[in-house]
Amino acid sequence: MDEVKQLVTDIKNNKLAPIYLLMGEEAYYIDKISEFIENNVLAEEERGFNQMVLYGRDVTIEDIVGNAKRFPMMADKQVVVVKEAQDLSRTIDKLSDYAKNPQPSTVLVLCYKYKSVDKRKAVYKAIKKSGIVFESKKLYDNQVPDWIRRTLSTKGYKITPKASQMLVEFLGTNLAKINNELEKLQIVLPEGSEITPSHIEENIGISKDYNNFELRKAIGARNDAKAFKIITYFGDNPKDNPMVVTVSLLYNFFSQLLQLHGMNDKSPRSVASALRVNPYFVSEYLDAARNFPMRKVSGIVATLREFDVKSKGVNANAVPQKDLLKELLVRILN
Repeated sequence: MDEVKQLVTDIKNNKLAPIYLLMGEEAYYIDKISEFIENNVLAEEERGFNQMVLYGRDVTIEDIVGNAKRFPMMADKQVVVVKEAQDLSRTIDKLSDYAKNPQPSTVLVLCYKYKSVDKRKAVYKAIKKSGIVFESKKLYDNQVPDWIRRTLSTKGYKITPKASQMLVEFLGTNLAKINNELEKLQIVLPEGSEITPSHIEENIGISKDYNNFELRKAIGARNDAKAFKIITYFGDNPKDNPMVVTVSLLYNFFSQLLQLHGMNDKSPRSVASALRVNPYFVSEYLDAARNFPMRKVSGIVATLREFDVKSKGVNANAVPQKDLLKELLVRILN
């Protein structure tokens, strides 16, 4: 986020590069930076003649260069944005000659999503030298809750650790999806609010009591009754609670417990750092480690690998998800 802030600040201060290569697996920041350039480099009355949006699937590199070499009309700059530039991956290196000597009055923006330009290519080296390369990397699961907290903080909101964890478990690491849901919450909640699990349940539809977060917590505490209640709910609502996701999250949890058992320093700070979890949840991991000895955890990890295959329909003999989940839970708790 610091790199994004610096880019935005430079654009606001009219410190513009002739070429921006926005690339990487996480499309959210690529879209946001591109939109900011489209909305802020030119005055509204200048955009009609001097701002152009092209799409990689519809143009050639020659088309892009031809447009980039035009002079602006009644303005100091023109902006050429190429969306879905990854569709030009086979010919992108042809842009290297232009990148070596770009038109100073043009701001060329290449939105190269879901992948990156090979850093060994001449075009990458040329853009790196004459312009700006921004690589938007995918966040890990454990990094997203902090991203949610910081994003909300800039808007004057707070969020509880459990609420942010619910969003991650339900929406994954897709920042655009998460941001859309956060914007919905900001519409219905006054500025300064702290977003809670109840707000998530009421406005987004994620159950605060029946989710993978609560299942993990119940299993770790060996609260068999609660765990079976949640599993039954999952079995009755398979579309909202796919087994493959539940198995994956439990696998990650028990893999972390295995790592925890191998640690010499089990202080909360060390555990939070080593397992990459919010300090708020460390006590749950420590309780789970006491309830599940290392040998048992190793066996559970093996069981979860087996059920990961079954959840994908292999060797499951058309067993309903509900029954598979119950069998899995019995083997974990016994």
